[in-house]
Amino acid sequence: MTNNDPASGQPADRSAAAHRTLPRSLLLAVLLSVPALPALADDAGTLSAAAALTPVAVSDPIPMADRSMLFGADLEQLIASQPTTAKPEPAPKVSDRVQTVLRRALALLGTPYRWGGTSENGFDCSGLVGYVFKTALGIELPRVSREMANSGEQIERAALNAGDLVFFSRRGKRVDHVGIYVGNGQFVHAPRTGKDVMVSSLDTGYWSHKFLKARRVAGI
Repeated sequence: MTNNDPASGQPADRSAAAHRTLPRSLLLAVLLSVPALPALADDAGTLSAAAALTPVAVSDPIPMADRSMLFGADLEQLIASQPTTAKPEPAPKVSDRVQTVLRRALALLGTPYRWGGTSENGFDCSGLVGYVFKTALGIELPRVSREMANSGEQIERAALNAGDLVFFSRRGKRVDHVGIYVGNGQFVHAPRTGKDVMVSSLDTGYWSHKFLKARRVAGI
């Protein structure tokens, strides 16, 4: 038997059902917002850098050639945004060969990390750097980061230019990681298992404290 509401004369359980609808609506709103949460867990420097470099999510299945064209416009914007000093000076001209390297590296954003990887199926840190220089300019680099750190011209951190190699030590003082400096305090690299090729900050966050040295590759 259904009890009637004494004021309205309607069944009392309709009012109870209406009250149950509101929590479901709130729950739906929360569930719809969940896919956005992983981005918030990224390193702030990495997240802002990636957003500045490309309007396309790294998981977007865009053909590699089209991604390269998209990153070209972003690269020009990145180079133009070099920080100014108290005494402004003309920004150094980025050579065509350096731009070729940067475009190639940025077109690989989102490629998964794979230990020992040297192809677009997956890269480790030195595999990425070697692949970029070989496919962009035909330059062969040593296979591992510690050997790369002994080739080319050593560069002071304050004198870094786009295209230079930046080396890090995550444990002790031995080189165990490498990336390609893209300018504006940022570098592209394949960080570790579970991460994709990305752009990170050299000036703030985790990698700023792990920087060890820099080298300029001969011929660029």
